[in-house]
Amino acid sequence: MSASAAFSHVTLEDQAAAAGAGYRGVLRVGHGCAGAPTTSITVTIPAGFNGAQPLVKAGWTVSTKVGKLDQPYEMHGTKYTEGVQEITWTAKGAENALPDAFADEFVFRGTTPKMPGTLWFKVVQACDKGTNAWVEIPAAGQDAHSLKSPAARLDVLDVQASGGHAH
Repeated sequence: MSASAAFSHVTLEDQAAAAGAGYRGVLRVGHGCAGAPTTSITVTIPAGFNGAQPLVKAGWTVSTKVGKLDQPYEMHGTKYTEGVQEITWTAKGAENALPDAFADEFVFRGTTPKMPGTLWFKVVQACDKGTNAWVEIPAAGQDAHSLKSPAARLDVLDVQASGGHAH
């Protein structure tokens, strides 16, 4: 894959993580919308990814949408039935927008599900003119590379079963 192809979509820096472990999600944004600068990034947190928290970004405001979880979870003896479902970073004015020809990263953290599988983080990139909706999820048996606007993929691995260990 060429460098330009690698950054043609919004992707996660680390595309695999251990099940039931802390994960630092770094969304890589490689370009704007058909020449226009990026003014906001919104990521939808998939069911099973718990305790999501955005990291602040200089020059951008951050907000979260909290709601009832489809899959409540327990952490450190506390049961959670609500959690962050969406994170949005918004540029504080045109001078902080991400120019089309530049790349940047938007960071969040949380805990992966205890069960291995694939999580899809849907990302909507809004620009001065237009949007890029990186929200497509492949059907069973479909290659994600065949999608025009794929969501960011995270493979949650059963590290103990494979004999590995998590860091």
